[in-house]
Amino acid sequence: MSIVIEQAVEARLVAAAPRMATIPAVLRYEQDDPFAVRMTFPAPSTLEGVDVCWTFARELLAAGMEEAVGQGDVRVRPYGFDRTVMEFHAPEGTAIVHVRSGELRRFLARTDAAVPTGRESLYLDLDQDLADLMRDA
Repeated sequence: MSIVIEQAVEARLVAAAPRMATIPAVLRYEQDDPFAVRMTFPAPSTLEGVDVCWTFARELLAAGMEEAVGQGDVRVRPYGFDRTVMEFHAPEGTAIVHVRSGELRRFLARTDAAVPTGRESLYLDLDQDLADLMRDA
């Protein structure tokens, strides 16, 4: 049975207005997909009115808490002592949120307890993944 870790976080949306709106988000990590983290924003907080889920590397999240990282759709950087900035770039626009670094550290510690960093490949079932690909082809 695969371990799934979910953690609700409070994100502050950076907007043109001086006050940043707080939006809920959920971080998710699955042992079966050990390199990835998913961050989901619920429908009421998105322009499309549907849940929006971003998938990115767990390593990107961890490194982004120490220094600015990312060149693609997801970018992460520290912001002061207690905040981390996450940028999500899409054709429709860019969303920038601040998340408390402590919440991210707790989440990453839980993922590391499930799958130690650097040992992710031990949790992949490449034979099953290949069989699934061949079946779908």
